[in-house]
Amino acid sequence: MGLKLAVVGGGSTYTPELVDGFARRADRVRIDEIALLDIDPERLAIVGGLAERMLARQGWTGRVVQTTDRDTAIDGADFVLIQLRVGGQRARLGDETMPPRFDLIGQETVGVGGFAKALRTVPVVLELAEAVARRSAPGAWIVDFTNPVGIVTQALADAGHRSIGLCNVAIGFQRRFAARFGVEPERVELEQVGLNHLTWIRAVRVDGVDRLPEILEQDVEELADDVHITPDRLVREQAIPSYYLRYYDDEAGVIAEARTKTTRAEEVMEIEHDLLELYRDPTLDTKPELLEHRGGAFYSEAAAQLIASLTDGRGDIQIVDVRNDGTLPGLADADVVEVPARIDRDGAHPIPQAPLSPTQYDLVSRVKAYERLAIRAAMSGDPTIARAALAANPLAGDPERAGELLEAIFEVNGRWLPRFFPNG
Repeated sequence: MGLKLAVVGGGSTYTPELVDGFARRADRVRIDEIALLDIDPERLAIVGGLAERMLARQGWTGRVVQTTDRDTAIDGADFVLIQLRVGGQRARLGDETMPPRFDLIGQETVGVGGFAKALRTVPVVLELAEAVARRSAPGAWIVDFTNPVGIVTQALADAGHRSIGLCNVAIGFQRRFAARFGVEPERVELEQVGLNHLTWIRAVRVDGVDRLPEILEQDVEELADDVHITPDRLVREQAIPSYYLRYYDDEAGVIAEARTKTTRAEEVMEIEHDLLELYRDPTLDTKPELLEHRGGAFYSEAAAQLIASLTDGRGDIQIVDVRNDGTLPGLADADVVEVPARIDRDGAHPIPQAPLSPTQYDLVSRVKAYERLAIRAAMSGDPTIARAALAANPLAGDPERAGELLEAIFEVNGRWLPRFFPNG
């Protein structure tokens, strides 16, 4: 008998990409039912219709269920993949446009915007996880792709849920380096360590041989441009940082650049509008090219590969967000980190790593302290803890302005924060 996969946020324009990934791995993971859950029935019907046509075209014989009922979706599910967005792109627009009023970075995963998203998201995900524990199949896995992934996965781990966090950044680099060396992606292993959206690639092993020195010698200009740091620094540190490190290193530059651009939320709204119009076409049964511009490159590959390995126990190494448990020295065992892990039927087993550099460790420690306060604030609805979280956030400016920032967050997000505003 095959498995049941529930996709929370099944009306996402990502969903066709996701189901395509699973259909192409039918030899590794047999899924008999995919339940797409969304609160928007019209959008769900459009996205779900395309998903069904794509699966039929590939000869998949399972069943797609479209539902707005949470329990129907998760009942008996073996895997629950979470890709929800509380407040939709409208809330994301607030994450990106409110912080610049205070001369701060506006972004949906870090800084003040990331904090606002965490407040909206963590309680919803934990409530869902409790329902999964009651209603899904014994030993069901929660796979979180919902941003901010590090904070959400930390909250799930702290609550004892059987969960793994997943980001597409690592698999994007893996595919990039595989193409560079002309090898299959499975032959490339990254030593990517840190926290979600705050990582460093310290080795690129192709068939077990570290090719990072060669990459940094021959491709340094291109890489430096992609991650927005100087070539000299790349060579000096012998590590490829996450693109997000720029937010911590060059706040003024990021803010100035953002003022000259359309927000990413506005770009995505336009892309999603056009995608949904394409998805309505009853003859469309393949991924439209426009989907590549939505973001989340290789998302389907990362999710499908993780769930396939959890099912067949292949034991391959993937970059995931899991409890540290001694993997990165200096961080607590309970801290969720983003590291290489061996994936089998029992879960993700992180591979012990060398310590972070002193500079890396200092920043990671400060961000982790903020993340833990953010979770406490989200779950308690306590403004005092929320102010403390903002004061601890390295991208939230002067701690003395935390109260003012919190009021602005409440002004934009109040409707999505019932723990802070229980009476509406």
